[in-house]
Amino acid sequence: MRVLSIHNRYQIRGGEDESSESEQRLLREMGHNVDVYEENNDRVASINPAQIALKTIWSNEAHATVKQRLQSSSYDLVHIQNFFPLISPSVYYAAKEQKVPVVQSLRNYRLLCPNALFFRDGTVCEDCLGKFIPYPGVQHGCYRESKIATSGVATMLTVHRAMNTWTEMVDLYITLTEFARQKMIQGGLPAKKIVVKPNFVHPDPGVGEGRGDYALFVGRLSVEKGLDTLLAAWEHLKEPIPLKIIGDGPLSEQVIAAAKRLPQVEWLGRKSMSEVHALMGEAMFLIFPSKWYETFGRVAVEAFAKGTPVIAANIGAIAELVDSGRTGLHFSPGDPHSLAARVEWALTHPTEMAQMRLEVRAEFEAKYTAQNNYQQLMEIYSKVRTYSNSN
Repeated sequence: MRVLSIHNRYQIRGGEDESSESEQRLLREMGHNVDVYEENNDRVASINPAQIALKTIWSNEAHATVKQRLQSSSYDLVHIQNFFPLISPSVYYAAKEQKVPVVQSLRNYRLLCPNALFFRDGTVCEDCLGKFIPYPGVQHGCYRESKIATSGVATMLTVHRAMNTWTEMVDLYITLTEFARQKMIQGGLPAKKIVVKPNFVHPDPGVGEGRGDYALFVGRLSVEKGLDTLLAAWEHLKEPIPLKIIGDGPLSEQVIAAAKRLPQVEWLGRKSMSEVHALMGEAMFLIFPSKWYETFGRVAVEAFAKGTPVIAANIGAIAELVDSGRTGLHFSPGDPHSLAARVEWALTHPTEMAQMRLEVRAEFEAKYTAQNNYQQLMEIYSKVRTYSNSN
């Protein structure tokens, strides 16, 4: 099989980039030809803002490039990982003109929300959900904290809704969880065109022993990730346990201040993947305190692979991934008292937590290995090619 993978990279490398690359590597390892067409947001700074706005709606450059590629070689399908902002939805049309089926992975909520997060002013926001013109996002300047920049995104979304791009030009969408799928359906995408396939961890990092008497957070140090909830919870613990924090971001100064104030809090900054996995495998549990609708929870699945239970906010996709009482515990999102109570429960129930270590590893082996993911991806590709050929 030959696939053209299309991806617009972020300026700051994140989980979406890593997941896309993992999928491409897996396909190559299994003997498929994967060609890649990429743009990088590093280019944004060198392009006039007005040109960026136009490119976001329709990139003639991307359309011509993809069309030429599809004409020069025979492809079985086009898999679009991310088109925003430099590639644009024009690539859907290039594929359709060449009668090549299109798969689109939905790793965020961009098609429904200008800032792609459903998150504003420290809390969940669905003001644009279901609106043909996402004007609330423009009013609040939700994209890059700019009304002008948000207007460009909103125009792109509205123009392509009017053109029926989202409903007609994509043969099949992939969401990472059922939660995300339901949000996309709420937002107007056709249910029959949306399937669920989670991310995966490859290579398997192996099971840890859980002998470190500490809790672990791994992720971006930002408001939507719930860092304020996490740090406040450690203020409320009756029996403090060491907390190791891995990552960087806009709230790093708050983490530094907390580490100075609370001797049990330690900020480790950025770490390599091997270092993260080593620390993850020895942690008593991972804490996932997000306050927004995560579309997945890659860090949680990595913890599963290491045999480490997850204490997660009961919100969005992460609540779906963590089965409270079996693979971890839920707490009320944004509530440090609720999180502190779950941490204290974990510390006083070692037998149950030991059983959870077995359960999370079994969960990983059942759902999140490369082999399982490859089989699901092949079923999706087969389905979309059959669907496309029948129309």
